[in-house]
Amino acid sequence: MNTITKTNFNFQNQRSVYHGKVRDVYNINDELLVMVASDRLSAFDVVLPKGIPYKGQILNQIATRFMELTQDIVPNWLIATPDPNVAVGELCEPFKVEMVIRGYLAGHAAREYASGKRVLCGVNLPDGLKENDKLPQPIITPTTKADNGEHDADISREEILEKGLVSEEEYLVLENYTYALYQRGCNIAASRDLILVDTKYEFGKTKDGKIVLIDEIHTPDSSRYFYADGYQERQQRGEEQKQLSKEFVRRWLIENGFQGKEGQQIPEMSEGYIQSVSERYIELYENILGEPFVKGDIANIDQRIEQNVSKFLAK
Repeated sequence: MNTITKTNFNFQNQRSVYHGKVRDVYNINDELLVMVASDRLSAFDVVLPKGIPYKGQILNQIATRFMELTQDIVPNWLIATPDPNVAVGELCEPFKVEMVIRGYLAGHAAREYASGKRVLCGVNLPDGLKENDKLPQPIITPTTKADNGEHDADISREEILEKGLVSEEEYLVLENYTYALYQRGCNIAASRDLILVDTKYEFGKTKDGKIVLIDEIHTPDSSRYFYADGYQERQQRGEEQKQLSKEFVRRWLIENGFQGKEGQQIPEMSEGYIQSVSERYIELYENILGEPFVKGDIANIDQRIEQNVSKFLAK
């Protein structure tokens, strides 16, 4: 399958390019950012060797739709989507923390809890919780925003303020925006018979000092969803939850002896496995947005993106 795993565009008035784990971000004239969502798949802060067909398109279209659905409560950076894999937005200075919010004990939090920890990022957790239980109330567990090659690390609100990563005044804004976005996300998910379990948001500052939502929102790479139907019954029986997220990739890697640790080998991803991951991403798209996924033409995906972005920038 034709996938886009590397980009090397040279757009009009391009100043620089940043290659992230999944997205490549092109600075246009220090005014705009062209964010290209690739088909790269990352887990445990490691980019896996093969791309997933349509993954970039799925992430970009979910993220931009949710930007539109939340712009009445939180301002965001988005200006246009000239291509299925591309978002264009205002140049922003990103904050050096990611705002993770959890409504349920799942994923990383559940693994930490199972190891005996009862404090996560400075937040106390009660005894007696089972994996995937609903928390008494949503909690914010921030992480540092890692540079290339480094792992994101849990950090508390107190440490963020102590290190001066964010001012107290700004952190209050980030906190309020995070709670508001999560509540909206939960409401939209519930209308689709899904549960938004946890998610992360990234924020930045525009040139005029406004704090805005940037990057992605409510995608399977940044969020975890459970099917609401049968959730309670599965919890009572101690069964795994039926979920839509990237956790199934992490579980597959763990089962095959890989957790991103030194000396571990990434397991071989067969064509069949890659296809199954692509299908899971399409399933999430169709469930969370409540509409069929329309596959973009990927015969010459690089050329398509370059033409669409160049046309937009020439306007």
